[in-house]
Amino acid sequence: MSNHEKRIALVTGANKGIGNEVARELARRGLAVLLGARDAVLGEAAAAALQSQGLDVRFIEVDLCRPTTLIAAAEHIDAEFGRLDVLVNNAGISDARDAAPSEANIEAVRRIFDTNFFGTLAVTQAMLPLLRRSSGGRIVNVSSGLGSLAKNSDPQWEYAAYRLLGYSASKAALNMLTIQLAAELQETGIKVNAVNPGFTATDLNQHRGTQTLAEGAAAALQYALIDNDGASGGFFSSDAAHAW
Repeated sequence: MSNHEKRIALVTGANKGIGNEVARELARRGLAVLLGARDAVLGEAAAAALQSQGLDVRFIEVDLCRPTTLIAAAEHIDAEFGRLDVLVNNAGISDARDAAPSEANIEAVRRIFDTNFFGTLAVTQAMLPLLRRSSGGRIVNVSSGLGSLAKNSDPQWEYAAYRLLGYSASKAALNMLTIQLAAELQETGIKVNAVNPGFTATDLNQHRGTQTLAEGAAAALQYALIDNDGASGGFFSSDAAHAW
């Protein structure tokens, strides 16, 4: 097994959007970054673009709905690095058929959960043995304000009109994963947090978001690099804690 001198990070869904920005900024801060993507052509191109900037980034196939890719990725990381220091669970999807509970297409809700929750759980479980070998493992789950029960129950919330059952419920489930996993790992030194990137302009919202990619990536970066005395088991934006 390798004793790679740099910290090793895996960012899922990193061929574009917030994930790509997180990969870029982690590499700029000196980490060796594995750019996870389900499409090899897009993933290789994204990694090459970051490599052209002098950054230590390489593509790795990670498809949250294909468990064989998760096993192969873990085996590859083990063989090359012997450990994983940072896992940023960024990959997620929406579906145009998602809607309020009375109208949401059930297959669309299942499809969203398969990636946003079950897929994230699967890749986390696959990477946990490697994270346990790190001297300071970090797991960041990219959630959403739409996953907050407290915010959704407030009729005065600025996004109260956004009733997307599948997406919102999948992020609420991801928040529960964060809480329970942080508690399970509290004696290991691995810190687990959920982050809300904010309404960022990406393909996920047809670029209607009001934040830049840099702004959207800020919270994930902050908690991927959090100190040993930092929080675990919380839900944060880049400048505030959020109610579950």
